[in-house]
Amino acid sequence: MIRTPLLLALLLGTSATGIALAADTPATAAANAPAQRHATLDTNGDGVIDRSEAAANPRLAAKFDALDKNKDGKLSRDELPRWKHGRRGGHGAWMAKLDVNKDGRISREEAKADPRLAARFDQMDVNKDGYLDKADRELRMKQHRDAWFAAADTNKDGQLSKAEFDAAKGPMHGGPRHGGPRDGNAPKPPRN
Repeated sequence: MIRTPLLLALLLGTSATGIALAADTPATAAANAPAQRHATLDTNGDGVIDRSEAAANPRLAAKFDALDKNKDGKLSRDELPRWKHGRRGGHGAWMAKLDVNKDGRISREEAKADPRLAARFDQMDVNKDGYLDKADRELRMKQHRDAWFAAADTNKDGQLSKAEFDAAKGPMHGGPRHGGPRDGNAPKPPRN
């Protein structure tokens, strides 16, 4: 009975943190997106994208010469841009823009430049030091993992059996649903 509100609060909290602090640790899907684009464009499978392959992507073709740092006429994975959510730089660029004094963290004053972030600042400042930084993200992720484990450990023995783990993963995350007391409210496994 208490698990559903706790899980909901946990998911809402981690979602907000993930949005604001994704620069430190990109999500698995976002991290794989450049590799998937690279594989799609690399039609001959040689591990690089030449000018003719880049022509299939007008944005990439237009910037080909600027991206080809070693001027070998090919773009390696390291030379490819990393677009996230349609913006170059993704959340890292957003965070850098807010970090006006370039100290690697966002103060309450700096957060005022983004009203949505300012409204969530206290919730996201997990360690209550007055800054949003990598330490807050790591603490939030630890709390998320601990809460997920506690919810998955249904017999509270401090260990997860295969059945408990599979039940916690659920059908959308590669594991079978075995039913049980959670009735479909199983938490998602943490992403590292």
